[in-house]
Amino acid sequence: MFFVLSKTLDFLLMPLVWLLLLLCLALFLKSAKWRRISLGSALALLLLLSNPFLSNLAWYAWEARAVPVSEVGKYDVAVVLTGVTSYFPDIPDRVHTRKGADRLLHTLQLYRLGKVSKIVITGGKGFLKDDMVPEAEQLKRILLLAGVPETDIITEPRAVNTRENALFTAALLRQHPEWQKVLLVTSAFHMRRASGCFKKAGVSFDSYPADFSASVPALTPEATIVPNAVAFENWQHLIHEVAGYVVYKVLGYC
Repeated sequence: MFFVLSKTLDFLLMPLVWLLLLLCLALFLKSAKWRRISLGSALALLLLLSNPFLSNLAWYAWEARAVPVSEVGKYDVAVVLTGVTSYFPDIPDRVHTRKGADRLLHTLQLYRLGKVSKIVITGGKGFLKDDMVPEAEQLKRILLLAGVPETDIITEPRAVNTRENALFTAALLRQHPEWQKVLLVTSAFHMRRASGCFKKAGVSFDSYPADFSASVPALTPEATIVPNAVAFENWQHLIHEVAGYVVYKVLGYC
C-alpha cells in the first residue's frame, strides 16, 4: 500500500502536472481575469523551473558533498542501494542501467582499490512486475562480469523502498558481527534520507555519496539564463526526493 501511495504522490508532485493543470484552467475558466492569472502562472512556472542556474543551485544545496577516494579507509562491507536499473521485458538478456549506476561503479572502484572487502546490494522489484529480476540480483550480475568473486557479493532482494533497505540490511548485518566497519553508498541526492533510515535501524556506518547531479555554480550564459529542459526535469527529481524525506520524517522512518 505504501508503495502505491508513494507512486501516486510522485505523480501529484510532478511540475509538468502543475503546468498542464494551469494551462487547462487558462483554457476552460469562464473568468477572463482568472484565465490570465492561470496563463501567467504557467509561464512564470515554466521560466522558473527551466532556469539551469536555479536548478543547479537547489541541487547543490541538497546533495551530500563528495568524499575523496584518498580519504576512504578500509571497510569490511559496502552497502549499495539500488534504484538504478530499467525494466525492458522484451530484452531480458542483459542488465539495463540508468542514471545512478555510479552507486555500483564507484563501489566497484573502492573494492578494486582494496578499500572494501564485501559488497551488500539491497533492493527488490521496483516496478511491481512479478517477472522482473530483483535489482540486487541484476547488479550482482554486473559485479560478477567485472570479476568480483561471488563470495564477496551479498544480495538483499526484498526491499522496495529506502526504509526497507535499512531494515532488511540491518537484519543482515546482525547476522555478520564480524562486519564492524560499514560504508553506505547511494546517490548524493538520496544520502540524506538513506542515512536517516539506516541510523533509525541502528546501523553504524560512514557515508560515501555517488552519482552527483550538481556542480559548483557557474556564471556563464548557458548556466544562468538560457532555458534548459534538463533543469525542468531535475526539479521533478529534487521535489520527489525532498517530499520523500519529509514524509519519512513525519512517519518516523528517519
